[in-house]
Amino acid sequence: MTTPKTKIVELSMDEWEAILQRAQAEPLNEAECEWLKALGESYIYLLKLLEDKAITIDRLRKLLFGSPTEKTRDVIPQTPAAPSSTVQPGIEPPPEEATPAPGHGRNGADDYCGAEKIQIPHGSLHSGDPCPDCKNGKVYELALPGVLVRIVGQAPVQAKVYELQKLRCNLCGKMFTAALPEGVGSEKYDVTAGSMIALLKYGSGLPFNRLEGLQGAMGIPLPASTQWDIVQATAGTVEPAYEELIRQAAQGEVLHNDDTTIKILEFMGKRAKRQALAEDSSERSGMFTSGIVSTSEGRRIALFFSGRKHAGENLTDVLAHRDDTLAPPIQMCDALSRNVPATFKTLLANCLAHGRRQFVDVAERFPEECRYVLEMLGEVYKNDAITRERNLSPVARLTFHQAESGPIMDKLQAWCTRQLDDRIVEPNSALGGAIAYLLRHWEKLTLFLRQPGAPLDNNIVERALKKAILHRKNSLFYKTMNGAHVGDIFMSLIYTCQFCKADPFDYLTELQRHAEALSSNPRQWMPWNYRETIQSSDADTTR
Repeated sequence: MTTPKTKIVELSMDEWEAILQRAQAEPLNEAECEWLKALGESYIYLLKLLEDKAITIDRLRKLLFGSPTEKTRDVIPQTPAAPSSTVQPGIEPPPEEATPAPGHGRNGADDYCGAEKIQIPHGSLHSGDPCPDCKNGKVYELALPGVLVRIVGQAPVQAKVYELQKLRCNLCGKMFTAALPEGVGSEKYDVTAGSMIALLKYGSGLPFNRLEGLQGAMGIPLPASTQWDIVQATAGTVEPAYEELIRQAAQGEVLHNDDTTIKILEFMGKRAKRQALAEDSSERSGMFTSGIVSTSEGRRIALFFSGRKHAGENLTDVLAHRDDTLAPPIQMCDALSRNVPATFKTLLANCLAHGRRQFVDVAERFPEECRYVLEMLGEVYKNDAITRERNLSPVARLTFHQAESGPIMDKLQAWCTRQLDDRIVEPNSALGGAIAYLLRHWEKLTLFLRQPGAPLDNNIVERALKKAILHRKNSLFYKTMNGAHVGDIFMSLIYTCQFCKADPFDYLTELQRHAEALSSNPRQWMPWNYRETIQSSDADTTR
């Protein structure tokens, strides 16, 4: 489960001494009081972690200064004196392939698929005209035109002011007003405005107040309250697509789930707390956004649910839509019991990356032992990468892993068992705890060796939850459950579009333009088939 980062106070010693001197002479100003408050909260938080023995020096350093990647070469750097543990002595390791030099990073014209393309004919020549240079030959058009890419800036939400000419008869006084151009609706806000605001807010983490400031600075006012009214109305229009995503996700072959914390002010006020205590003293106080990623036939669906429920409870609600004739799905999650649905049977797999992370956290204290485990698991991940490169079927992938990864995992299990049984490692040490975690969840961690299609880890849903974390870091909270539900709708649709390589802006816009068709048959308006539905509808119209 992902937890929010603690706010760290940045204050130099000179500034701190100046505050102390002012505190002795006169009252502190508001900014200095905020510094003191934040400093005290940081101290109490760190003190609690130390008292609970819930943090190591390495974790404390990562909390304060951020953490690097968890790749083995970063966790335990390779040195000439410490060769890889998986290379057998006396065997020459294969030479490293030369790494190609990085490119300059520019995108070609074909990469700008969303750009407006303007064809510019030659000003004086046409295909078949005599050559103006040699006078003998004839010019012809090349298949590839010359290309110039020009990038322009503009406000995220544009506005057009139509000034309709008015005429009045000087005799009878009757008014005559110019008609609007064809295709211009009478509504002030076009459907594209709702798509853009939702994409910026729930797809890119841009809060309403920041967008309001940006729009105002560019001369196109768009108050935060107006933005909310627009996205709330848009959410109501596109909600049938979200409900259909839930239904189709329930039929998936593999379902990943996890959750992260959020804040919903509706549940946090004094009145809400008093009401919760009056109704039930055991009322859950935590608030979460659960992420569920469903995979079926190579297609992925992302779902988000915010509120009091844990990931397992939200998965239970999703599986309530599952066809009874289908076999139990594979469920991938970490080892927390709250991630498991209570009333539906699943083939439970645990995240191998979580087991690996146990050794990453203690690598500085036990470098050689952790190097061995990390490199063994690295070989398993290399094998999984090979299955993706070869595009193997689930059954073929299982056979490959059983042949290549099975012996590695058997060897690792025997090593872990020997470390504890022979008292090579103290069971109560940090390394002993990491080894015990692997052995305790071994069956669920190795489901990929017994079940076709079982994944190795839960990274896909952890990446999906970054949508919710990005929103939490920028907007801090939802005001009400309704606001949280609106966020869930848009994050689900936007992230599923990214999985399907569909344009989320175009998708949200077309859902609004075809609201009646969406409501009557949402199955035809999924991110992976809505374009075919539109083309089919246009073809029927032209007949």
